[in-house]
Parts: sequence; structure tokens; C-alpha cells
Amino acid sequence: MAGSGAQVFSIEVLRDFSTRVFLHFGVSEQDAAEAADVLMAADLRGIDSHGVARLHTYFELLQEGRINPKPQMKVVRSTASTATVDGDNGLGLVIGPQANRLAMDLAAKSGTGWVSVCNTNHFGIAGYYVVKALERDLIGWAMTNSTKLVAPLWGAEAMLGTNPIAVAFPGKEEPPIVIDMATSAVALGKIEMAVRKGETIPLGWGMNDRGEATTNPEDIMKGGVLLPLGSDREHGGHKGYCLGMMVDILCCVLSGANWGPFAIPFTLRNAMPTRSVGKGIGHFFGAMRIDAFIDPDEFKAQIDEYIRVFRATRPAPGTGGPLIPGDPEREAEKVRREKGVPLTEPVVRDLLDIAANTGVKLE
Repeated sequence: MAGSGAQVFSIEVLRDFSTRVFLHFGVSEQDAAEAADVLMAADLRGIDSHGVARLHTYFELLQEGRINPKPQMKVVRSTASTATVDGDNGLGLVIGPQANRLAMDLAAKSGTGWVSVCNTNHFGIAGYYVVKALERDLIGWAMTNSTKLVAPLWGAEAMLGTNPIAVAFPGKEEPPIVIDMATSAVALGKIEMAVRKGETIPLGWGMNDRGEATTNPEDIMKGGVLLPLGSDREHGGHKGYCLGMMVDILCCVLSGANWGPFAIPFTLRNAMPTRSVGKGIGHFFGAMRIDAFIDPDEFKAQIDEYIRVFRATRPAPGTGGPLIPGDPEREAEKVRREKGVPLTEPVVRDLLDIAANTGVKLE
């Protein structure tokens, strides 16, 4: 046990269960294993909202035929360093890794690689993709749009997704800098987890259906909205709004996916948009070869120095001092690989429901 109402599962059990669930719906062995790896990356890194907590939604969409279990990704436009990809309405957990590899392959040949993707679905955590770039000694970029959940600054209805951005930079002796963040004040998964745990949320995360600030996560799930990063004008909400719009354009307008309020919802409980302006949702991946810009050893040595300088910052009162982006996730992964992943009771119930409906045992 780990905290009230939590059960602990080994990452191997969760990976095996997720893989077999995808196989149940006709996803190929290779794709099922990779899709499960994307989910496990979230659970290992402590991003509980995007790991197996999301599996029931994928299960529902596959069961209803809303996602193609055997997509044939197609490059519809390309240059030496860019490509636009049609994901054939496949799992984002399958199309995302394929498109990310394409961006890295383009970078290997041309110095940089940029891939915009349409006709796809939820791709897990953006951080998964930039960590894969680090494994190939590249600077990685990843973005996606998502279901409308976020109000624009001074708006009272959802028009944008949480539209995350991830970027990663390799060090030499120090661990890499891994930036992975939503462009909203918080990701919807945090709201869902608060509902499951019966907790309140901070002011500035969202509004109810009347456009009023709320600390009740149920208000957001019942017709309310999330706020952009910064929440209001006085706290920089215009910046989060602009970042969310930038992601929307790179992922969707550039690829031919549905942007803004026309994004395809990730859950069956959300109504489909009144009209379509493209295909599915969109992703955007980038990869940069360091030696296309500077000597790699020089760059990595400077990243090491950068990290050490920031770690040595005088700490604010009551804190342990500044963290480097990626620190909390690395610490969570270290603990969870050894001790397992704690799952709340509602998440366990969802997994058991999947097991009951598919015959795939959680063991």
C-alpha cells in the first residue's frame, strides 16, 4: 500500500496488462508493446494522469471503433528536413513514436527534422518523445493539441486544448534538462486525479460553467473550463494563451488536423464538435543534431555548467532551492522502478473493468 486507498503494482505487471489489452483489439505486437511503453513512461515518471489511468479511455474508444487499431501512417508531403504525416486515425501512442522517429531520422541526415501530424489521437506524455531524442544524442521537441478544455484569456468557454510542449537538452556528466509542460495552468489529468481523491484544487486552475473561479474539481468536469498558464492577465495568463495557440497552429493548421474548439474529444462523454476543419487531432515533433550548430562536447559541457550554476542558486526561504526541469520525474522513476507504481482505487477499478470486459487478467 502507498497512501490512503492506493495499491502498488510493479511496472512489469502494468506494462504486460496494457500490452495485452491493446493486442485484444487487434493492435500489432510491436505497436501494442510500444503503446504500453508510452503509458509506462508516464507512470514511472510520476505523471499519474497520463499512464494506466488513461487506459480505460483508450479501451472505450477502441471498443467503439473510434480508433483504427491497425493504422498505416502515410507521409503526404516532405522535404529533406520536414514531413507532414497522416496517422490514419491510429492510436496516438502508435503514430506519435513513428512520427517522432521520422523527425529524428530526418535530423540525422539533414541536421534538423520537423514533422507535423494529422489524423491521430491522444499521444500520452510529450516528455516521452523528447527523451527518445536524447537517446540518439539529439535535442528533441514534441507538442500536441487536444480536446477543448481551456478558455482563452478573458473568455468563459473552452476553445483550446491543454496543448503541451516538451523540449529536452542533453548534458555530458549532468542529467539532461527535460522540459515538459501544459500551456494551461494545469493538465486535465490533475483535475481528474483530484476528483478521484476527493481533493480541492488551487484557485487559478479553472472556472465553473458560469465563468467563476472555483476550487471544486467537479465544477470543471461538469461544464467548467481550465485556465491558460498564468490564469489571469495580472499573472501572465496572456502568455499561456499565446503558447497554447502556437501549439495549436504548429500541430493542426500546419498539418491539416482539427484545431481549437474543433479538436476531436478524447473521451466518449464529450460531444463531438459541431463541424470538422481537418482530420483528427495533431502533433508536432522536432529533432536537432547538435553538431549542426556547435561542437557537441562544447554544448554538453556548457549544459553541465548551466545546470550546476542554477543548482547553486541561493534558495528561497522554506525551499530546497531551484530544481532543474526533469528532476522530479527522474526521482519518481528511480523510486517506482524499485518499489512499484501506486494506483488510486478508482484507477484500479477501471483496470479491473477492462479485465472483466476483455478477459485480459491484471496479474
